[in-house]
Amino acid sequence: MLPKPFLSFDDRPDRPEEACGVFGVFAPEADVANLVYFGLYALQHRGQESAGIISFDTQKADPLVAHVYKAMGLVSQVFDEKILAGLTGSIAIGHTRYSTTGSSKIANAQPLVVKTDLGDFALAHNGNLVNATELRGELLAQGHALESSSDSEGIAFAVAEAINEGLGWVDGIIKALRRCQGAFSLVMATSEAIAGARDGYGVRPLVIGVMPDGSYVLSSETCGLDIIGADYVREVNPGELVWIDRTGLHSHQWLDEPLPKLCVFEMIYFARPDSVMHGESLYTYRKQLGRILAKESPVEADLVIGVPDSGVPAAIGFSEASGIPYGEGLIKNRYVGRTFIQPTQMMRESGIRMKLNPLKSELLDKRVVVIDDSIVRGTTSRKIVRALKEAGAIEVHMRISSPPVTHPCFYGIDTDSQDHLIGATKSVEEIGKIIEVDSLAYLTKDSMLQATETDTNHFCTACFTGDYPIAVPDKLKNSKLIHEKTAP
Repeated sequence: MLPKPFLSFDDRPDRPEEACGVFGVFAPEADVANLVYFGLYALQHRGQESAGIISFDTQKADPLVAHVYKAMGLVSQVFDEKILAGLTGSIAIGHTRYSTTGSSKIANAQPLVVKTDLGDFALAHNGNLVNATELRGELLAQGHALESSSDSEGIAFAVAEAINEGLGWVDGIIKALRRCQGAFSLVMATSEAIAGARDGYGVRPLVIGVMPDGSYVLSSETCGLDIIGADYVREVNPGELVWIDRTGLHSHQWLDEPLPKLCVFEMIYFARPDSVMHGESLYTYRKQLGRILAKESPVEADLVIGVPDSGVPAAIGFSEASGIPYGEGLIKNRYVGRTFIQPTQMMRESGIRMKLNPLKSELLDKRVVVIDDSIVRGTTSRKIVRALKEAGAIEVHMRISSPPVTHPCFYGIDTDSQDHLIGATKSVEEIGKIIEVDSLAYLTKDSMLQATETDTNHFCTACFTGDYPIAVPDKLKNSKLIHEKTAP
């Protein structure tokens, strides 16, 4: 879990960073690379470092060999019509990446492809293995030539090893999955099929869709289905492997006793608001968080604004429940991405105007309630508060639509170590003083979970509680937890 090599600590985003996006299509009568491209385009919010597509063309002379293209950059920067035209075939999977395990470089871009006795095997992974080091060590000791530093490559080579021992595709994949500990939603492909699998806790999402012609689609989120006109069928269940070939969809429960623990931050922030999880629009869920927040932590004010884009639905809900008018107070520059050109210290101190600019005409002489989904280090929140007051706001009150983030994630979300999480080391009152607000309040954990309107035990809340559902090795914990670092 490495920080981006071109970002100083001060310039790293002050929020948990996205997971990755995976997508796959099986359409026996059509070339599907374009469909995968659009699916990845819809999932771009889940990763902006690299993108790739692998296809299999059963009409070619050697259908067992995959066509591969991947590069660093956004989906729209990596692919063009000429490149997509070369990715022929009715079977294809794609990936858009944000690195957690494995550094930011082309060797770690996905999907990955490995050779097996049955032909090429391709894999795209969203999540993080907690036993990645051990699995990698086992594979290296067995003579496998791993080329990247990602945990995903370990999964791919574990499948290849099982296949080369004489197992078929389904049995080989299941044997490999049982060697993996941690969070993983996988989309895989061979010359015969696409496959999807989730870990036994279902920490990261994965859904199944179907096109009007009966072709199947796998996607991290339902928004990936919507963009290509596919209908949502269902989630891939925790501990399930789905195998999709010319005979249809086949389900294999590779783990006997799964325990659903979807990452609750998918609901709060990571997934797109137009996606559906647990049968509910995430936009609706986030508005409900805002409504509850207004009741739990009311404040007298003239204007409610959201930190774009993730804070906007909760801000609308807060406005509806409180009766305080909602308006735009921060304008986002949507064309700003990561840059190798770093701002000077003076520019950093001047605020965050490169990404967010206050709307002075709306803020002047107003008591403002700012709604955001989380506070990680507090640096961005302080800059927002200062910018709003410089723009003429006479009071700034901040409301957060989740509890304080107190623990790092080990399951595929890039969070700082615990000593850099302001919620782990400071009280709410202390945080309010640090970020210079007139008042600060967070949503309670119980309200966050009850608003899902589903079994509240079916979510991972480790970043708020430190209760990790999947056991994390001590060495890995040591790298991020305060009490582990300072223990004698």
